[in-house]
Amino acid sequence: MMWKTMLLQIFISILPAVAYQMWRDRPNHHPKAREILIGAVSGISMVLCMLLSHHSDFGYQFDARLIPYVVGSLYGGYWSMGALTIIYIISRLPLLDTSNQWISYGLLLFIFCPLLMMSIRPFQLAKRADKLKIGATLVTVLQLFFSTTMMINVQLSAPESLQSTELLLIGMASMSYLVVWCSILIIENMREHELLHRQFRRMSDKYRAEVQKLQQFIDETTLGVVLVDTEGRITHLNEVSLQQLPSPDKKRSVIEMKGRLFTELFDPVRDWQCISMLNKALGGERSSLELVETEGQVLVKTAFAIRDNELVGLASITGAAIIMHDITELRKLRDELGRMDRLSLVGQMAASITHEIRNPMAVIRGFVQLMKERTGEKQHEYFRIIMDELDRANMIINDFLSLAQNRMIDKAFASLNDIVTEIMPLIQADSNLRGLHVHWNPQPDLPELRLNDKEMKQLILNLARNGLEAMKDGGSLILSTRSYPGKVELRVKDTGIGITQEQMDKLFEPFFTTKSSGTGLGLPVCLSIVEKHHARIDVESRIGEGTTFIVTFSIEESLSEVAAGAGYAVSSVG
Repeated sequence: MMWKTMLLQIFISILPAVAYQMWRDRPNHHPKAREILIGAVSGISMVLCMLLSHHSDFGYQFDARLIPYVVGSLYGGYWSMGALTIIYIISRLPLLDTSNQWISYGLLLFIFCPLLMMSIRPFQLAKRADKLKIGATLVTVLQLFFSTTMMINVQLSAPESLQSTELLLIGMASMSYLVVWCSILIIENMREHELLHRQFRRMSDKYRAEVQKLQQFIDETTLGVVLVDTEGRITHLNEVSLQQLPSPDKKRSVIEMKGRLFTELFDPVRDWQCISMLNKALGGERSSLELVETEGQVLVKTAFAIRDNELVGLASITGAAIIMHDITELRKLRDELGRMDRLSLVGQMAASITHEIRNPMAVIRGFVQLMKERTGEKQHEYFRIIMDELDRANMIINDFLSLAQNRMIDKAFASLNDIVTEIMPLIQADSNLRGLHVHWNPQPDLPELRLNDKEMKQLILNLARNGLEAMKDGGSLILSTRSYPGKVELRVKDTGIGITQEQMDKLFEPFFTTKSSGTGLGLPVCLSIVEKHHARIDVESRIGEGTTFIVTFSIEESLSEVAAGAGYAVSSVG
């Protein structure tokens, strides 16, 4: 019966380690609750061991309450030891009968308890092997203390039971060592498991944060980015890449395409370069660069392998990436810069030849006119042709000057309808000579804009004459105005032969013309006038159906010019 009771107490004394494991397995546990839990369970274990204590024939009371007392103090800390000491004192005092028990009780409190207190801090800072040593040392001190006390009691009360007492002491010592060793081992295994779990969670959080940063970078960049793993499945991509690779079937989303093979993202005919570049990158080839132009879009595509720097060869490849940069706007800007350079060259030429040619031509025209007056009527036609050609040359010089002079122009609020109406007689006369029809469709109550009257008339006259010259065998020229929220449009539409796409690309370049007698300066002058008014000119054309020039003026730009001019006036007065 005594051994059964002892085994039951041993089982109860290991409850703190079991409780620690149960606390560890709970989700969202609080670290500070560990000391409270292990102290409370150790106290309960001490009380249960006391209730199950066994009395031997020689008056020795055996209980294992000091084992949870040691474990609870070492792992629970100083506050836990204080609470457990109070529980031990309260539960032990009523059972003290003899003077020997009072002496052993006092020695335990004043010798073993200070030793246990001094061992708490080194124990908590030690490694697992050192903790086992500290626990074994405390159990050894505890067993020496009880063995001495028990042997003295046996010698005084029952010397004949000395041999059985020695066996009992050996069993108690073995079980105490085993329980303390198991308790420390269980708790330390749980602590190591918890440490590994925390490290894994930190690494997981760090990895998730890096993935989020990578995805945010990919989402915010203006480049189209697609990342794939070694199996060719998409791991990252952004909306820009989906916009650059439109699908004729349906609208795709980033979430939908993740995890799919990259061959499902690219069109096998249109995007065969992308498929080939990614396959080569996954095969270990170096970065490749392709310039692809399709459907008016120019993309620079770069593909490269993603490698693990700690590995070598094909084993180091962990995926591949392709980056697509849309340089369509950059190419347009480059073309625009080229056009500006050519305009600048035209301006320099115009500035250099103006005084050298214009003045002699005026003198020549004057003498030709004088010679015409002094000769017979038979030669008048020749003189008229000479003077017309001189006027034509002078007009070309004026166009040069209009392009070359990048000066500020005076503007005032005016109605676009009024300007067109004033110049309509000239357009009507020109159309009558060609046998064509002109229609003028103004929108009533058109918002006023800040315009330069002279340059706007030149713009309208140039566009109208271009339309009239494009119609050889009859047709109609339609001029109209329309207003929309924030803008006003002027449309000049003809029913002529139309303009090809190749011609439209060069339409506003100086000296480019489709006419046998054209100078190629009319539309560049129109573009210059439009830009001075912060407007935009667009062209719509169909071969055999006609062409429409659309000039769009911004009402907001006109108002901002007024505000800027008022601010300048105030600063000048100040």
